[in-house]
Amino acid sequence: MKSIEAVLFILSLCLKVFTIYFATVAVFALRRRKCRARVRPLTRFAVLAAARNEEAVIGGFVRSVLDQDYPEELRDVYVIPNNCTDGTEAAALAAGARVIHCLGKVSGKGDALHQAFAQLMDKGYDAFVVFDADNTLAPDYLARMNDAFAAGAMVCKSRTRAANPTAGAVAGCYGLYNACFDLIWNRPRAACGLSAKLIGTGFALRREVLEALGGWNTRTIAEDAEFAVQLAGAGYRVEWVPEAVNYDEEPTSFLVSLRQRKRWCSGIMQVAKQGMVPLWRRSCPRPMLRWDSTMFLAAPFAQAVSGLLLLSGLLAAALTGNLLSLSVALASFGLYLAGGMALAVLLCLTEGYGLEGMTKSILLFPIFMASWLPLQIVSLFKDTKRWKPIAHGQYNRQFTGLS
Repeated sequence: MKSIEAVLFILSLCLKVFTIYFATVAVFALRRRKCRARVRPLTRFAVLAAARNEEAVIGGFVRSVLDQDYPEELRDVYVIPNNCTDGTEAAALAAGARVIHCLGKVSGKGDALHQAFAQLMDKGYDAFVVFDADNTLAPDYLARMNDAFAAGAMVCKSRTRAANPTAGAVAGCYGLYNACFDLIWNRPRAACGLSAKLIGTGFALRREVLEALGGWNTRTIAEDAEFAVQLAGAGYRVEWVPEAVNYDEEPTSFLVSLRQRKRWCSGIMQVAKQGMVPLWRRSCPRPMLRWDSTMFLAAPFAQAVSGLLLLSGLLAAALTGNLLSLSVALASFGLYLAGGMALAVLLCLTEGYGLEGMTKSILLFPIFMASWLPLQIVSLFKDTKRWKPIAHGQYNRQFTGLS
């Protein structure tokens, strides 16, 4: 019994370390952010999107790149069709994109990007920008990325917003989640010199970074997190560029959302298992980037353990008839729901979504956020190894109400 209590104490202490660390970093969100100077177009961009059966949306993505307020001679758009059984390639060509053909079997997005970068490295581009095929770009997206690169950035992450926040409660929750993550993760890290979270869409990097890393070489289903670890190990900081905005079509089904987020959780755990030791084995020119990356990779495991401890505590209280503990848990959950809905309202008002059409999303948001815990627990015991496509196209339009 004492040994079990000792293990629980150690686990509880480790979880407190995570809480204290992330809370301390989040405080930097209060620091006022400096705006970057607007400069003339200097950077020659190659804009890429890997696409698997995205015929319905690829045209909108291509047109949003071609309509950029940026010199035509300084930007090209490439689509990388892979494992397609529809007219994705024809739709991309019709919209004005260039197409990169992959050779041999392509196992996923990481493999497609590996081949695309290998073909483009000697084409004279200064930087590459990566998107998902269902995205659209704000008209000044490339201009704002150009500002960041002119200021010395090597890798950049833009601000991602939901293209269809009022299409359903789940889609709106994704938009609120992205806004919340910017507030508590990307904004404070931009203020204290750490890296923004590099997700699989809306990021840009200079050619020199790929040259230093030997190209794009990822193996897991979370190619974005894996590449972010490689960047941290090499000392490259991911700069947050909130002035550059891209719009992402979000799922409207809660079951589809669970499947997608389960893949994200599982993928980060895969990256942690494969990349944690190499991250610490090599010398790093910026140790804090490596430490912050380590905490990010370990967070899903910590959340899974916290969820298991919570469930075990509730089960023990129920079995022993501890009404006080159950009452406290019920009251705490009620406060969590109220706090989560209040946060959702605040995010709607401050992040450009507004309240109209967002009522269901506001009510669902605390449950949406709480659902990460069971997903982390399931991922701890059941790995996701295959990527399953998510249908797009019903809401392929830019939500211009965001700022």
